Amino acid sequence: MKVALFATCLVDMFQTDVGKATVEILERLGCEVEFPESQVCCGQPAYNSGYVEASKGAMKKMIETFENSEYVVSPSGSCITMFKEYPHVFKGDPVWEPRAKKLAEKSYEFTQFIVDVLKVEDLGAKLPGKATYHTSCHMTRLLGVKDAPMTLLKNVEGLEFIPLPNAHNCCGFGGTFSVKMGQISEQMVDEKVASAEKVEADYLIGADCGCLMNIGGRMERKGKPIRVMHIAEVLNSR
Repeated sequence: MKVALFATCLVDMFQTDVGKATVEILERLGCEVEFPESQVCCGQPAYNSGYVEASKGAMKKMIETFENSEYVVSPSGSCITMFKEYPHVFKGDPVWEPRAKKLAEKSYEFTQFIVDVLKVEDLGAKLPGKATYHTSCHMTRLLGVKDAPMTLLKNVEGLEFIPLPNAHNCCGFGGTFSVKMGQISEQMVDEKVASAEKVEADYLIGADCGCLMNIGGRMERKGKPIRVMHIAEVLNSR
């Protein structure tokens, strides 16, 4: 099975270990992984800020980049959600709408692909300690991926899972929201940090790098000992 990695901007620039873990796991599961170097931003920041026409150039570039890929997999539910939005953006366009639909149909978030496509639930990972999980808004509410991460985490040897209080609450990142509404965002992420502290977690795990960057940055500034990890890093632990 051939898989094209959609790394995302945050992985490419800030969290490269997440990309490495994603590739190592997919290869261990028998996938042939390729990294199309022409990939760029999916266009989500501009699109969510209301610049729909300006974002279409990046979207078209991504459609062209992954046009011949068998599957597209990304360690970001948020960015895959954006791919799913492409057919709506190009609705009525005789050239780009059908191409956008093909990309949307073959694109998967990392854990979704492992559980729903590869039919794997146990990766043989080992990580001792108490962990809680942050459910990112785009991945759960828009993409609809809720069970796959939990299915994989429950099979990590040594990991004691504790539900995160108010897990459904946004962490305050929201892409450009954290820039435009900085003070509100700060209050939201402080609530998320307090929730992780309440359950005395050693690890806070998530599946979207934007959320994890926001939460992890706040924890570091507040001097909290909780380690923030992407689920790919957890599942790659031995």
